[in-house]
Amino acid sequence: MTEMRTKDPILYICINQCLPETLPFAQWCRLHPKDVAKMPESAWKLVFYTMSWSYTTYLLFYCNYGFFHNPSSVFYNWKSGMQVPTDIAIVYLIQGSFYGHSIYATIYMDAWRKDSAVMLLHHFITLALIAFSYAFRYHNIGLLVLFLHDINDILLEFTKLNVYFKIRAGKSYMINDVLSSVGFLGFGITWFCFRLYWFPLKVLYASYVTSLQSVPNIPFYFFFNALLFALLLMNIYWFLFIVQMVVKVLTGQMNGINDVREYEENEVQESIKAEKHDSGHQRSGDGNHVQNGIGKKHQ
Repeated sequence: MTEMRTKDPILYICINQCLPETLPFAQWCRLHPKDVAKMPESAWKLVFYTMSWSYTTYLLFYCNYGFFHNPSSVFYNWKSGMQVPTDIAIVYLIQGSFYGHSIYATIYMDAWRKDSAVMLLHHFITLALIAFSYAFRYHNIGLLVLFLHDINDILLEFTKLNVYFKIRAGKSYMINDVLSSVGFLGFGITWFCFRLYWFPLKVLYASYVTSLQSVPNIPFYFFFNALLFALLLMNIYWFLFIVQMVVKVLTGQMNGINDVREYEENEVQESIKAEKHDSGHQRSGDGNHVQNGIGKKHQ
């Protein structure tokens, strides 16, 4: 209960009896308990990716940056130590801050999933790409990479939120079930188009081939391209999760859209039992907590 302090005791009682009980939004919506802790994570990421992708889209299609239609132009007039345009520097500042925080959040805050270790590696590689592409003045191709990746995260978080909101107060809501299916369909299509088709076609080709044509002795060529290729491999890895979900839905192994990266309830119980057995304690606590079925020690 939210309380308001006042010197008048009668007024104090009246005010605090009239104030409603303040609850986190997920609890107020009466989501399933297992989804309460995950909803804020997806809501925050949806807001961030929508804003960041909208800004990069604006730069690429409404400003004087034609890198999407002419990817080889990312290295035109490239010079070591050249000035980074302010609008692109803003993108780098925001994205670098976000992925720096994401490393901490993946370890200590977010629900732990089957791909969290790969996700952590992805955040390190992405942060390295942001930092080194800015330092090497490869910011033009960096803007293109961010544009091709953020749209998928918008649809992913939109789909996850609707999955969480499908069941509220023990009741199933058809609108959220439909929206989660539409979101997942768009997510799968854009993942293939943006990350598996356009990313190699527009980014990797420009970075591997046309970069040498524009700047024959371009520095850090192998290092930068190795990071981009690692990003492609992780895109393929996550696409397998998408295929796995489609197969489960089509074969009737799964009713509706759910995140196949998350641990099933029986895996959660087995993890808890194994943790208890290893520690020799039958009670919870002792500085440990469970995030989505995986025990994590407080650091």
